This record gives sequence, C-alpha cells and structure tokens, in this order.
Amino acid sequence: MIEREEEALFLRRILRVNYRIETMINRERVEERIRELAKEIERDYKDRKEEVIFLGLLKGSVMFLSDLIKETNLDLKIDFMSVSSYGNGTTTSGVVKILKDTDFDVKGKNLLIVEDIIDTGLTLKYVKEFLYAKGAAEIKICTLLDKPERRKVELKGDYVGFTIPDAFVVGYGLDYDQKYRNLPYVGIVVFEEN
Repeated sequence: MIEREEEALFLRRILRVNYRIETMINRERVEERIRELAKEIERDYKDRKEEVIFLGLLKGSVMFLSDLIKETNLDLKIDFMSVSSYGNGTTTSGVVKILKDTDFDVKGKNLLIVEDIIDTGLTLKYVKEFLYAKGAAEIKICTLLDKPERRKVELKGDYVGFTIPDAFVVGYGLDYDQKYRNLPYVGIVVFEEN
C-alpha cells in the first residue's frame, strides 16, 4: 500500500539508513496457518447456497489469496480491487482512491476481502463501505497479518492469520519499495543508521 511505500522511501532517502530483514514468521508457519484459515472459512461457508467471492486487494494480497484458495474446498469465485490511500510523509490522509473496481457485480453477493495486512484500517473501512453501497449482501475480512496497535478506526478481521506488533514487515506479498513481495516468509525490516 502507498503508506508503507512512502515510509520506506522516506527512511531510505532522508535518513539514509541501511537495513536488514529478519525472519518474523517462517514459511512453514505461514503455510500451516493458511491451511487453518482455509478450514475455518470452509466451516463457516460450507452450508450456504450462495457462492462466495474471494476479493483480493492488489498487490499485497496476491500470494496469500493464491495459497488460501488452493487450500479452500468451496464453490468460490475470485476478483480483485486495487486501491490507494494518499497521505503526506509516512501517514495516510484517509482519502482512498479506487484504482480498479471489481469485475463482478457484487449486488446480493457474499464477499470475503483477502488482504495482506490490516494496519490503520482506513482503507479497508472505506472498501467495505464502498462495497456495501454497491449492494453486497455480506462482507467479511481475511487478513494474513493484523497490527491492532496502529488502528485508527473500528475494524477487525473475521479471519486473522497472525497478530503482530507495530513493525515494518515485508515478504509474502508485503513490500519495501516494491521489493521483497516474493519472500516465502514474513520478515521484519530492521533499520540501521549509517
């Protein structure tokens, strides 16, 4: 998301810091937790007549969404949205812009928003309100990571992989300056001054 990218660029350009990436959640634990989340989702949706649309928020959710749907034995569809929040410096203003809307008509549909991380909650709150305004019947949130310490609005995930402290993390879809999304684990970026 834009907020994390701005923070990373600010630290790199202004403070001129070096960094290293330390493993926070290893690959095996991420994969195990995704299997557990898939079973929780299956349990909650298995007896419904209506299909569920897994709605990934680009770009960060791609790896998580891909692995989650492979483990989920449900009648489902997938769709994507791309959203951006603009702020100044390292904080978001709360102004969200839809860059790519859903391809499916969401009216009367059950949606499961799949996100890499819930941070301030501002973007997800906006997306939920936007989708309900378009007529979605039900919206739940599945997130790989949750940082409740950073929350600025009342919002919680229905399916949460890991609750983490307020740290700058990369990997498994999360980036630093558009890098490290492909790491198969979640790492913490440790910044060091030159």
